[in-house]
Amino acid sequence: ICALLFASLYILCHFIITHFKKHTDFAAVHDDEDAAVNRIALGLCTFTLAVALGAVLLLPFSIISNEVLLSFPQNYYIQWLNGSLVHGLWNLVFLFSNLSLVFLMPFAYFFTESEGFAGSKKGIMARVYETSVVLLLLTLLVLGMVWVASAIVGNDAASRQSLYDLWEYYLPYLYSCISLFGVLLLLLCTPFGLSTMFTVTGKLLVKPRLLEDLDEQLSCTRLEEAAVSRRI
Repeated sequence: ICALLFASLYILCHFIITHFKKHTDFAAVHDDEDAAVNRIALGLCTFTLAVALGAVLLLPFSIISNEVLLSFPQNYYIQWLNGSLVHGLWNLVFLFSNLSLVFLMPFAYFFTESEGFAGSKKGIMARVYETSVVLLLLTLLVLGMVWVASAIVGNDAASRQSLYDLWEYYLPYLYSCISLFGVLLLLLCTPFGLSTMFTVTGKLLVKPRLLEDLDEQLSCTRLEEAAVSRRI
């Protein structure tokens, strides 16, 4: 069931990205190597968007599945909408969200920008090696900065060893910080988006003419008709 749900989300996200992406970024690349790199980056971005869409739909899916189970408790065909499925979906979304945030999206960006190390043989694997090295160095840099900041703030031995709790503490904390930043960005951009939407809608729709004087328009039309008749 999880595989079917994710496959459906992946296909939907693939159509969304291919609809909004620039045509020259992926389709009009004449070099086979660049085309393969762009296809891999497209797949990674599609995977990340599918995970993000799954995270958004988890809460409505949980509520709807619970209501369906409460409405039809004896129905055999909907017993798969149980708590273990929802719990497993939450765990998978949390895992793939951290994986996409920490590894897949930076890898996709560095992979499209890579050209291979100087003096090495050109090809896809050369770009993969360069991207892996750059991503590893970036990960070590970020972890070192976090470790130093934690040691400075905590100023004890436990805080210096807290970086070893990467999976239990830092990844959930990083996920929460990114989610908070996304919510703040949404709250900041929503008013501007709504105002732009109403502005565009006002330009597209025809405004009602309820307060116009029809007699004045008729007299103006008669004068224009008389002027045209005189010219003829």
